[in-house]
Amino acid sequence: MQKALITGITGQDGSYMAELLLEKGYEVHGIIRRSSLINTSRIDHLYQDPHLPNTRLFLHYGDLTDGTTLRKILEAVEPSEVYNLGAQSHVRVSFDAPEYTVDTVAMGTLRLLEAIRDYQAHTNRSVKFYQAGSSEMFGLVQEVPQRETTPFYPRSPYACGKVFAHWQTINYRESYGMFAANGILFNHESPRRGPTFVTRKITIALANILAGKQKKLYLGNLDAKRDWGYAKDYVEAIWLILQQEQPDDFVIATGETHSVREFLTEAFEYVNLDWQDYVEVDPRYFRPAEVELLLGDATKAKQKLNWQPRVTFKKLVQLMVDADLENAGIKHPSAAND
Repeated sequence: MQKALITGITGQDGSYMAELLLEKGYEVHGIIRRSSLINTSRIDHLYQDPHLPNTRLFLHYGDLTDGTTLRKILEAVEPSEVYNLGAQSHVRVSFDAPEYTVDTVAMGTLRLLEAIRDYQAHTNRSVKFYQAGSSEMFGLVQEVPQRETTPFYPRSPYACGKVFAHWQTINYRESYGMFAANGILFNHESPRRGPTFVTRKITIALANILAGKQKKLYLGNLDAKRDWGYAKDYVEAIWLILQQEQPDDFVIATGETHSVREFLTEAFEYVNLDWQDYVEVDPRYFRPAEVELLLGDATKAKQKLNWQPRVTFKKLVQLMVDADLENAGIKHPSAAND
């Protein structure tokens, strides 16, 4: 049975990754940080008592800021694949907490790579490593669309940290012959997206507005354009990247770009409302350095991985709205009128 280790297993991508690997018969291990509040809600449906004989999901306390513990976990788990999905991943927050963000995003990746290198050297076991890159690395884009060869121009502490992690992954691949691969994933959303990210902020607010609990939604730059896909589609691409004969780097994207304003329109019209009646722009949500346009070219992934995004932008918006309506105990307006 293959064993996989996931950092960031309690996040959006980590939870979908764990689901996928369990479906494929893996034994899955995840690293979680100790917290005074339980923060495993995204994987609670997967968790079983570790004392049960058929349990295949196990959690370990650790942190990307603690290289010693990462090395100990590798020794205990003996994984054949490591998926580095953990990070302080909120771009706007990275301006408020730049040092912590870079410590987890950049140095955390280096600590994990070095732990894997040392583990392989001492055990002669091979480990495949996946690094979660981000379209934010392209920042002030140098060409449209962005592909694997497009120069990076990061515009936030988060993006700068991701660029460092990207090149360290390549450096360890070329220096030590490690199977270390980068996935440059463009924005990917789902009902499990964190509530402070703009897409989920919109769908949660929409449910609250319909429930009479909220009157206004305050947002930042409505004209920012993003290539939005479905997170569950994207973790399949992540898995495929580590199933290749040789490690390589791949852009994962839909090839379409839509503005925040378009997302608002799709979401509000889906429940027969006009977003302009409820949304106000608040300058505090603007970034010090904005990323105006991201649009990915996933031709390489389509050709080499045989991967295709399945969920359209419109369908993505609708499934997120439906999930938050359900969470709030609200029927879709059209269903309520039936």
